[in-house]
Amino acid sequence: MRHVLSNPISNIQMEFAVLRVPFFLEPHYDESKPFIESNRDRLIKKWGGKKGWEQQKNRHDLKGRGEAAGIPHFNLDRLASNSMASHRLIQHVGKRYGLDISEALYDRLNVYYFVEGHALNDKPRLASVAAESISQSLAKNNNNTSQALMSEKEILEFLNGSEGRLEIENALKALNQLGVHGIPKFIVEGSTVIDGAAGPDTFVRIFREIEQRGKVEGTAIFKDILGVDEETLSRGSYSRESLLMEDAS
Repeated sequence: MRHVLSNPISNIQMEFAVLRVPFFLEPHYDESKPFIESNRDRLIKKWGGKKGWEQQKNRHDLKGRGEAAGIPHFNLDRLASNSMASHRLIQHVGKRYGLDISEALYDRLNVYYFVEGHALNDKPRLASVAAESISQSLAKNNNNTSQALMSEKEILEFLNGSEGRLEIENALKALNQLGVHGIPKFIVEGSTVIDGAAGPDTFVRIFREIEQRGKVEGTAIFKDILGVDEETLSRGSYSRESLLMEDAS
């Protein structure tokens, strides 16, 4: 996205709306526990021992893919947990403040989990980090919203509740019906499915085709399932202006 937005080939004002669709790597994890195990232990068990895990890391170039995504160091001993609460929060923030704010929170939680190693179901810690991220993002965007800022206490109450749970469960059912059993996956224009193993050139080619066409054909197929309205989707997540502001900050 950054390359296409920074290097336009037409007069079309390109913007991107990223709608995060929840996916559970370990759906059986107990929601009542802050964490279950370290990710290192989880992966060694999953791949039948240390040798199998090392083979998977090398086969899928996990380190290289992490660096490409802006995560230079994965904390292998990060605490793995149920992620229902964090998925619910991301969706709630997007609908309340806009997809740009939920994307900023998503980026922060990537660091929180993958680098700092904290559990996504450690609700008090998650509420503290989320409150700070939302506040900073709204301030950077000049708080262009009529919605009041969520306090750490309000976020913790949300995490301990059940609002948004049905939407997450329905999205998981839809993914299963579509035959999506692993991540990452990307769906562009509601129809083009791109596997996470695809390189940057694949994405640039598809985005350039849309740019040259001058319009988007289709829409986000999960917006109704997740309860995201068209107005929120149309405001988008990323634009050339937002990237320039990010680079300047």
